[in-house]
Amino acid sequence: MDEQTARREIVRVGQLLYERSYVVSSDGNVSIRLDDGRIIATPTMTSKGRMTEDSLAVTDMDGKALNNRRASSELAMHLLIYRERPDVKSVCHAHPPHGSAFAVAGLAIDQPILSEVILALGCVPLAEYGTPSTDELTEAMRPLVKHHNALLMANHGAVAYGADVWQAFDRLETLEHTAKITILSRALGGSRNLSPDAIEKLINVREKAGYLDETARCQSCGYLLETRVVCPTGERPKTTGVGHGAVKATTNGAHKISLTREELIELLSQATQLGK
Repeated sequence: MDEQTARREIVRVGQLLYERSYVVSSDGNVSIRLDDGRIIATPTMTSKGRMTEDSLAVTDMDGKALNNRRASSELAMHLLIYRERPDVKSVCHAHPPHGSAFAVAGLAIDQPILSEVILALGCVPLAEYGTPSTDELTEAMRPLVKHHNALLMANHGAVAYGADVWQAFDRLETLEHTAKITILSRALGGSRNLSPDAIEKLINVREKAGYLDETARCQSCGYLLETRVVCPTGERPKTTGVGHGAVKATTNGAHKISLTREELIELLSQATQLGK
């Protein structure tokens, strides 16, 4: 992609983010990585609905300014994603209301309730809270970036990324749509998860079709009966029989495991049988 096209598409995506209330005021940021390694990014303190192509910032991969426009202070999260994911060419960060509600509530979007989400997006884990624009935030995101295409950031918002700016936007849109459906289903009494067999079939379909490859097999919840867990200390992934429970890295390097109601009942039943 040439620079002028990148500028035009960032402005268009910024307008869509603003029109759909995924951002307000000067919230959020969008960037594209050009083939020469330069980053075209939204400027600081500017509404995404009122940007112009000339207002965009240009930096290198270290965040050093290459023009007279100042990039958002949150560019660091974009640069982290680009370093961790060579396949990613664009990043969209926003505060979509339903997705951000999950982030504020301390919840991941990790329940297998929609086949389309498993096929095209995968699990959206929750990164621990880190102060925006600081290393705290990027370090909280680091263990999750390689194996997921979108993240929630506790008490902050959401970020999605992809091979181009439209894929990044589509993934953010899917995240928000899924969060809204989840909230509505809970108001109706709760959602029903897909079975492990159905999930495994969907994962096989998406990998065979090329929607997502094996690196997207969820590292923080049980989209497979056995899932590798990314250790925040940088150790090699471990295999656990977590089922559909969520695995959440804590600040001391341990893992907190949450289980569904069905899994908890099964574990209690097994414990009861062992005690007889």
